Amino acid sequence: MVCFRLSPVPGSGLVLLCLVLGAVSSYALELNLTDSEKALCLYAKWQMNFTIPYETTSKSYKTVTISNFGTPTYNGSICGDNQNGSRIAVQFGSGFSWIVNFTKSVSVYSIDSISFSYNTGDNTTFPDAKDKGILTVNESVAFKIPLNDIFRCNSLSSLVKNGVVQNYWDVHVQAFVQNGTVSTNEYLCEKDNTTTTVAPIVPTTVPSPTTTSSPTTTPSPKEKPDVGSYLVKNGSDTCLLATMGLQLNVTHDKVASVININPNVTGYSGSCHPQTALLRLNSSNIKYLDFVFAVLFFKQKNENRFYLKEVNVSMYLANGSVFSFANNNLSYWDAPLGSSYMCNKEQTVSVSGEFQINTFDLRVQPFNVKDGKYSTAQECSLDDDTILIPIIVGAGLSGLIIVIVIAYLIGRRKSYAGYQTL
Repeated sequence: MVCFRLSPVPGSGLVLLCLVLGAVSSYALELNLTDSEKALCLYAKWQMNFTIPYETTSKSYKTVTISNFGTPTYNGSICGDNQNGSRIAVQFGSGFSWIVNFTKSVSVYSIDSISFSYNTGDNTTFPDAKDKGILTVNESVAFKIPLNDIFRCNSLSSLVKNGVVQNYWDVHVQAFVQNGTVSTNEYLCEKDNTTTTVAPIVPTTVPSPTTTSSPTTTPSPKEKPDVGSYLVKNGSDTCLLATMGLQLNVTHDKVASVININPNVTGYSGSCHPQTALLRLNSSNIKYLDFVFAVLFFKQKNENRFYLKEVNVSMYLANGSVFSFANNNLSYWDAPLGSSYMCNKEQTVSVSGEFQINTFDLRVQPFNVKDGKYSTAQECSLDDDTILIPIIVGAGLSGLIIVIVIAYLIGRRKSYAGYQTL
């Protein structure tokens, strides 16, 4: 735990800020704010990340996910009082900031608004960005919490505006803390009220021998997952369609797990842009499972094609730990722009050595959806049975030739046996 002691902020007194940095399974950020009398006035710990699309100088679109905040500062965070609101202000990276404003009334306090500013001039985060500068996304929240209650939301909550996706989970916050002590009364978000268990799905697990660095055994095969249908809308128009059965293969702490996604209890959301599209799935176990698609001009085929470029996942495992991984350098489900991609047979998306996704009865169209229906599909090579025809014909001809050669050899042997020496 790294703690920062900052100079007094007018109206807030001494500020004590603590940041917990470490594994994904721990809280990413923790804030303890004290007033001039060193009494705790605001408490918060939470996890968050941001997914941002941007246009490049080559007029293509890229998507970047920000989840590592390095060593942030908290200039501008204030306790607030009856006349002035409370605020959490976080600065990180090169020109990035995140601010939450709280207001107070007689019996409740409110999460009033959230703003996130990002700097496309940061070439490390936004390589080849066309437009340089600081952009801000403001969201009015107006979520009310009983005064002297701590707000808790372990479930994933997302805000989407202008293509920017803000994700929050494992949130614990109390503004306007009374008597310097965090309340034991929890006010739960709606998702936590309806979901009382963290990981109700019990996957098949096989522990590996402790003497090896990776599993030497595999989980028992599971039944084929149910097929779900998902869509994303841009206003009233459907802009992304996906139909698929999903089976997740996770290896974590030398334990392999196989998890079938149940579409009946899986939520979905996303966003559509000219060059990128996002489909996000979430459930009580899955904080988020992102499929990010991109458009690219293929010189070999002289056409624009879409493909699965990125997969991001964060999910609870059976032992309560959190598994998270992201790969933005994939190349799956490739098809011409304006068509759909289809693969009925089982197909594997290898995100990493620890995480693979098996798909069944897959069909997806992330761009140019017309009238909410799939366009003509390009089938995967696994479904293409036409390749079997020349193989069967070739095998048949080869067999026929072998039979003719054998018959010829037998015939010659019999003809030699018919001549005797005089």
